[in-house]
Amino acid sequence: MTSARRPAMSDVATLAGVSGQTVSRVINGHDNVSPDTRLRVKRALAELGYRPHRAARALRTGRSEVLGVVVATLETVGNSLMLQAVAAAAEREGYSIALVSLGENVALADAVDRLAEQGVDAAVIVNEATRYIADVVSAPIRLVLVDAPADVPYPTVRSDHERAAFELTSHLLARGFPAHHIAGPADSFAAQAREQGWRRAHETADLVAPDPLRGDWTAESGRRLGAELARASEVRAVFCANDQMALGAMHALHAAGRAIPADVAVAGFDGISDAVNFWPPLTTVEQDFAGLAAAAMGLAIADTDVHRVIPAHIVQRASSVVAD
Repeated sequence: MTSARRPAMSDVATLAGVSGQTVSRVINGHDNVSPDTRLRVKRALAELGYRPHRAARALRTGRSEVLGVVVATLETVGNSLMLQAVAAAAEREGYSIALVSLGENVALADAVDRLAEQGVDAAVIVNEATRYIADVVSAPIRLVLVDAPADVPYPTVRSDHERAAFELTSHLLARGFPAHHIAGPADSFAAQAREQGWRRAHETADLVAPDPLRGDWTAESGRRLGAELARASEVRAVFCANDQMALGAMHALHAAGRAIPADVAVAGFDGISDAVNFWPPLTTVEQDFAGLAAAAMGLAIADTDVHRVIPAHIVQRASSVVAD
């Protein structure tokens, strides 16, 4: 028994009643096709399940339509959400992705070289992986960095971490107490920016910011540091640099008998979907991961070196708001 033949462009042309050249124009997005003809061709493409041969199209266009993505780890929710959003943005543009995780034995420069050897059109360096960008002396492919300072010689996309952290901390400070901070890793750009916003909010409120405690983005580090804070009766508000650490801190506060938010207000950052189901529901900063990914994808396929900042929004919930 032989397998069914893969539909060819000539089959699409026959079904749509047009020339093969017209089918090619529609597939490649050319403008010189009438709306009615374009619609007929698209219907024929869908009916036959036709997919252009990627290798042949790469020879014609000079593009592989493959986007490289480099992540440091997928163990943190923020990295996973960003990767998911980049994959969706790539699919909308007709791209597939080639993923490299740095792990313990893969340097960023080696990851970029590996993607270049695979013929990707460009690569998006996601979140924590950008901390190693100085190791890339000369990139053989176009790079776009998600969450990196604007002084790097590559286009960048980032959330407005500093402003969002300032606004969230100001919300916590409205209770009249300093807000303790469970920060992210010291070499993380996002963690640094969020810490800057937290500090600026205290300066604006004419309050002394307590010494931050440094976690590693995991719920376990939040639990461990939250237990330390729970033992201090003067702790009345805690801003965690991501939602996972906030989950751990809330666990520790509950275990110590500290009521949230009556005794201690808690807030996180990222806006993960599970935050609404924490107990109590978590106040957080909601990052626009889809917007970040769309901007990164746009920069990856365009010849523009710019730095894009995507707004992030506070979502107030019961973990920081005392009911009247």
